Amino acid sequence: MIMEEHWKLVYVIGILALGFAVKSNADGSISCGFPAIYNFGDSNSDTGGISATLNEILPPNGETFFGHPAGRASDGRLIIDFIAEGIKLPYLSAYMDSIGTNFRHGANFATGGSSVRPPGFSPFNLGIQISQFIQFKARTTTLYNRLSLNRRIPLSISNLPRPAEFAQALYTFDIGQNDLGHGFQTMSEKQVRDSIPDIIGELSKAIHILYKEGARFFWIHNTGPLGCLPYNVIYGKKPGNVDKNGCVKAQNEAAMEFNKQLKNKITWLRTQLPFAKFTYVDVYSAKYDLISNAKKLGFVDPFNFCCGSFYGYHINCGKKATVNGTVYGNPCDHPSNHISWDGIHYSETANMLVSNRILNGSLSDPPVSIQDACHHETDI
Repeated sequence: MIMEEHWKLVYVIGILALGFAVKSNADGSISCGFPAIYNFGDSNSDTGGISATLNEILPPNGETFFGHPAGRASDGRLIIDFIAEGIKLPYLSAYMDSIGTNFRHGANFATGGSSVRPPGFSPFNLGIQISQFIQFKARTTTLYNRLSLNRRIPLSISNLPRPAEFAQALYTFDIGQNDLGHGFQTMSEKQVRDSIPDIIGELSKAIHILYKEGARFFWIHNTGPLGCLPYNVIYGKKPGNVDKNGCVKAQNEAAMEFNKQLKNKITWLRTQLPFAKFTYVDVYSAKYDLISNAKKLGFVDPFNFCCGSFYGYHINCGKKATVNGTVYGNPCDHPSNHISWDGIHYSETANMLVSNRILNGSLSDPPVSIQDACHHETDI
């Protein structure tokens, strides 16, 4: 017992040395006071990157929570927003957005359509996002140190990250869905599955680079059930290729294979990067369970989306078209009744329910909550 308390004390001292604002939970464990989040991903976690650069996010996106478009492909908050809320930090500003940005508590490098490796639906693949982070870290550190010496302009550094906090931040990933999605549009099923090891390898390289830059705490989402997205059901559904819930089997099987290899790679990374803490998060299960139990939870058919149209006419959410006197693209009246917002992205209600499943650690390996992701059960 004495030895156990000794090592617990050593661990706490080590965390304090990193500068964490730690606190003791009711059970005696130590919570992490992450000062910042740095996120990498695609539209599932993009808070304004693609809207600021290539494709503006239009109304009615954002109508439920923000009351206006907020750079998110949803009627409201994304999982990354609930992550920020969970560790009591502000919502992340997009790195690519120059208007009203505040990077004091992190930055979001995710952009809609991004994939781990090129080609894809967006030029901002994971390699580009990592390069952006390295430049961001170097430039903000230099600027902060220079401005800190000038006491006459202290407000100039109020929106900048603190250099010491890069090593204390949480690094989150939600990417890979577009590698598979683009693959199914351009390759055979076998070629898609054969591409997975290389995709995982590129993701591993990105994590190694961040580790060399001082990153230590990683929260990594696996990819969701691609074959359950209404868009993919509409265009990929064929006789005999759907599961009991109506999802496209081949696409979900590829997603599960991706997730299996991702989990194995994270296990390997733990042996290669001994000072890092990795949390693998099973988003797939949370999303698939939501779709499986849609009607029990009060949702409409999970393949019935709220905004836009893909039924014969491809009309993105936020736009309308009149065809033979019929107006396509009008949003539904009650987004909270839908799991899918626009056929590809989830509604705020769905994102909230998925977040409730994953942030407590019940679907994670190891099973630690978002607040405790700076340590694992063996540490305390």
